[in-house]
Amino acid sequence: MSDSIVIIPTYNEIENIESIIRAVFSLPKQFHIVIVDDNSPDKTADKVIELQQQFPNRLFLAKRTKKAGIGTAYVHGFKWALNSNYEYIFEMDADFSHNPTDLEKLYDACYKNGADLAIGSRYVTGVNVVNWPLSRVLLSYFASVYVRMITGMKIMDTTAGFICYQREVLEKINLNSIKFIGYAFQIEMKYRAFAKNFNIQEVPVIFTDRTKGQSKMSGAIIKEAILGVIYLRFRKFLNSL
Repeated sequence: MSDSIVIIPTYNEIENIESIIRAVFSLPKQFHIVIVDDNSPDKTADKVIELQQQFPNRLFLAKRTKKAGIGTAYVHGFKWALNSNYEYIFEMDADFSHNPTDLEKLYDACYKNGADLAIGSRYVTGVNVVNWPLSRVLLSYFASVYVRMITGMKIMDTTAGFICYQREVLEKINLNSIKFIGYAFQIEMKYRAFAKNFNIQEVPVIFTDRTKGQSKMSGAIIKEAILGVIYLRFRKFLNSL
């Protein structure tokens, strides 16, 4: 039994799913994986089921009926992981934008260095992004500047989605009250942890844009993030976060 579970949400990731699973399972530290699949038309879930025969009791599948946003997928995975008694619960993308070898760095930040929440950060030591156009780098970087200005958090990479949580953090956050379903979800989770005075540490990583499959970014997701930060700050001001 591992103490660590990696949650990987998927929608049409058939080109990446086998490789990312094998990469995680090849690490020296033993991690388990739960794939939260939103009924991918490309049969991502079927490939996971096939691989479960090779990795029994390490690879799990939570299949949902439809695409419902990355935030709800992670909340589904969090609840699954908490019910399964894991101590360290990770978020990671399926597309290799997050390097699986960095999972051990995030684990060490929590297990050895006392972090309650460890963030794989693109910006804590400069700008560590590969294969993004300059426009997207600037959008992402200044989004974090904007979030810091509104919320008062000192986190350099507020929109990062490569994270390790100690289970206590997720137990103390009311997961049923999470509002956002797009990338604003990542800001909301950090802000809720910040509001509860958890120890948040950033670990430098290199983010590499996907080479297979399609990005899920959209204008609606960006709009949700911009307006969502103001909403979260207002809720904290009212002491109702």
